[in-house]
Amino acid sequence: MDSSSFPLPQTLLRHADRATGQQAVAAATPDSKTTLRAKWTIGGAIAGGAAAGLLGAGSSALALYFARRVLTPSRARPADQEVLAVIRDGRGLQVILAATPDATLDGVYGLFFDGGNGYARIGKIVSYSPAERTVLREVEAVYSGDLATARRGWWSGAAYPDPAAVGLASKEVGIDVDGGIAPAWLIKAEPDAETWAIMVHGRGATRQEGLRAVRAARELGLTSLLVSYRNDGLAPSAPDGRYGLGSTEWRDIDAAISFALANGAKDVVLFGWSMGGAICLQTADLSKHRTVIRAMVLDAPVIDWVNVLAHHAELNRIPSAVGRYGQLMMGHRLGRRLTGLAAPLDLKAMDWVSRAVELRTPTLIVHSVDDEYVPYRPSALLAEKNPEMVTFEAFEQARHTKEWNVDPGRWESLVKAWLQQQLAPRLNPGQGLNPDQGPGQPGAEPDLRD
Repeated sequence: MDSSSFPLPQTLLRHADRATGQQAVAAATPDSKTTLRAKWTIGGAIAGGAAAGLLGAGSSALALYFARRVLTPSRARPADQEVLAVIRDGRGLQVILAATPDATLDGVYGLFFDGGNGYARIGKIVSYSPAERTVLREVEAVYSGDLATARRGWWSGAAYPDPAAVGLASKEVGIDVDGGIAPAWLIKAEPDAETWAIMVHGRGATRQEGLRAVRAARELGLTSLLVSYRNDGLAPSAPDGRYGLGSTEWRDIDAAISFALANGAKDVVLFGWSMGGAICLQTADLSKHRTVIRAMVLDAPVIDWVNVLAHHAELNRIPSAVGRYGQLMMGHRLGRRLTGLAAPLDLKAMDWVSRAVELRTPTLIVHSVDDEYVPYRPSALLAEKNPEMVTFEAFEQARHTKEWNVDPGRWESLVKAWLQQQLAPRLNPGQGLNPDQGPGQPGAEPDLRD
């Protein structure tokens, strides 16, 4: 998922502030200690038509703009990272960047420039000058473009442009989805694996996002399938051209599972980042193949869209009543005419904190407590409410979906150790060891598959 908030025009914000007024804000925000979820689920004055009564024309326009901003794919990324200079250091390169919250965190990242035509992998921080607001970092690789001529670009957690950059051979394949063919990278294990890892990227990202996980999957003996899905710029667009926030995209992942099963897989592990996590959860819930989903690894997933939308409303200084009205537009059959949705969204069905006990697929959640885009608390709550199925691992410092970038070693170790347990051979009912052979003795190993 794009790691910035859904930015809104300042003119609309000013109109909303005036139109809504302090009374409406107070009605929608009864207590400064009230949680984000409570503010957004409070009934009475901000429910249904009464919400519209509280809102002036400016506020209604802002609510609609907010809803459409969340649901509409954006093809252009803001080039918000300034590139100040490139320095040759021996045989290598270093780059001086304007100090931003992303650029001042250590780790390994991608930097897109020249409108996305250029791509470089940026490594560790060499020096940082808060006074000059600059940071000097190593350049690990330039895959395309001329970084020396770059002036602006955008930061990314996608540290590699393609499987070859990770050192793995791949094959371009096509998956039959609604509306056409969705391209995917297939990275086969050697020998051929019966368990496949299906990598599902987040909102505003591409299949490059999953490349951070393919080495760990390969070491576990898994074949990796890095997919595209509707509205991501590679797969066919949805008929309405709108994100379903997981409620529609899961069908493309269901198709990817069908592809895996048709090509030798017996079961799959789903990996999902951000909105990709929400998509994986819907797939595990609704897919006809849900019984072959052996486990899920979710990185900074959207567990509860109401929480995320409330968070972004606050980031944009949107009054709670306005934000709630935008949410109602997404979920109401009449509101879809304004939002452009083919069908209203059932956000309650995608609230996995409330539905915690319904999740029956073993799930590892990796989420940074410093995630600025998708708050981590719902991830922790899901694990608290369903400890039998959900394991939560907290990271620190990492921004949204960049846990691997900050500490690749820890991320890969956690994922491999957890998956080794989930993928361990399981005994069939009634199957046991030969009574003459104890554990650890030759021939004591049971049949490896159920």
